[in-house]
Amino acid sequence: MEPHLRIPSMEKKNRLTLHEDIRAQGDVQTLRSFLIFLNFCRILPVLMVLFICSFIDRSNVGNAKIIGLEKSLDMSSHQYAVGLCVFYATYIASEIPSNLVLKRMTPKVWLPLLTAIWGMLTMCLGFIHNFASFVAVRALLGLAEGGLLPGMILYLSGFYRRGELAFRIGIMYTAVALSGAFGGLLARALSSIGPRGGLEGWRWIFIIEGLATIVCGAVATMCLPNGIESARFLNPEEKETARERLLADTPHDQSFTWSEVRRGVFNLQVWLSSIAYLCINIGLYSFSLFVPTIINNLGFAKDPNEAQLWTVIPYAVASVGIVFFAFLSDRLRVRGTLMLFTLPLAILGYGVISVSSNARIQYGMTFLMGTGIYSSVPPLLSWNSNNSAGHYKRATTSALQLGVANCGGFVASFLYEKRESPLFHRSHSVVLGSLCAAWVFIFGNVAWCWKINRDKARGKYAEFAGSGDDRDPKFRMIL
Repeated sequence: MEPHLRIPSMEKKNRLTLHEDIRAQGDVQTLRSFLIFLNFCRILPVLMVLFICSFIDRSNVGNAKIIGLEKSLDMSSHQYAVGLCVFYATYIASEIPSNLVLKRMTPKVWLPLLTAIWGMLTMCLGFIHNFASFVAVRALLGLAEGGLLPGMILYLSGFYRRGELAFRIGIMYTAVALSGAFGGLLARALSSIGPRGGLEGWRWIFIIEGLATIVCGAVATMCLPNGIESARFLNPEEKETARERLLADTPHDQSFTWSEVRRGVFNLQVWLSSIAYLCINIGLYSFSLFVPTIINNLGFAKDPNEAQLWTVIPYAVASVGIVFFAFLSDRLRVRGTLMLFTLPLAILGYGVISVSSNARIQYGMTFLMGTGIYSSVPPLLSWNSNNSAGHYKRATTSALQLGVANCGGFVASFLYEKRESPLFHRSHSVVLGSLCAAWVFIFGNVAWCWKINRDKARGKYAEFAGSGDDRDPKFRMIL
């Protein structure tokens, strides 16, 4: 946003006055900055709330685990891991289909509907009584949640230009870190309700959080516009300027064709970034699912309830890192290049914790682990969307990247078994190796994007001039 721009209230009179000043001064950039501000205030907070609900409802099982879930359901640690694993299987299966139907169902309906459905399923987890019901509900939960993140990325690309997307995804992705912080606090508070009504404390975590998610989904459907044209907070002049901004970035959009889906699937960039993201997700998901267990086993928390509170601080620090590096990514207009510097923070953290036996050093390393992993995700999430032109190719690459990446959840589900406690050195070493592999794949993708830009400059893609998609020589890949 322009530093000299004073944002007025949302009153119609003030906005008309602003537009008169803009026309008098010819300051088109001011209007564009104002539009970015409006979208930021009206759309991102709603998406953040939905994403917080999503991550809390998938990771609260880790909080429930340390206060009695396994014992109540008479499950082994292996059965618990199977329950985590089946979630990712259905989550992955739903991502591409969900993105392909998003436009037909409309974001205003589809995203809140998914939210309400998984909220009801989260509540169901509070009433399960055996391993079979745990697996069944977790499978349905993954099916409902799988369409949210790829849908939100695709949705945001309809409001923001390529160079603005990483910061917005970064702001949205702070919800992941915040959900980790809030999750520990909520779990501590909600578990104290039980035993009440014949239900143990861990059951109330699922019931109350699931109910809150349903309410958030209902509110979201009243707040989210389907796109620029249906945004009630934009007047005709603002809508026209918003369309021009996007058109300058992506010249035109195609109707659905299977060739666009194939272009998305058979794309080296999406596979390099997807495999890198898979490796990162091994760390990200194991961190969110098992950090309460790790901290509980370090021994400096008096009991599991106190361990819930100790989980808050690493997430709070990580949320600051997410925003800072996402802002830097947009400001420098780089994605993978920045990740080559953020990933080593997590690599250093896992390198130390995998050999250390000191509880306080291990806890200190969770700050580097969380910051390095979470800060790497927003640039990676926006990278494929930035380098894909055409709605259906972009929908395919965004969902495919997440589909491949979420396979990391299968590995994460079986890490940090009881027999390795309290130090978990082998598990930390597995994550360390996966993060090193991610760095290599990110470097390879940066090099490949650089080669495409060089080939375009040398005229190799001249036959696609004027095509309006990412093969056009004027369309420069973001590194």
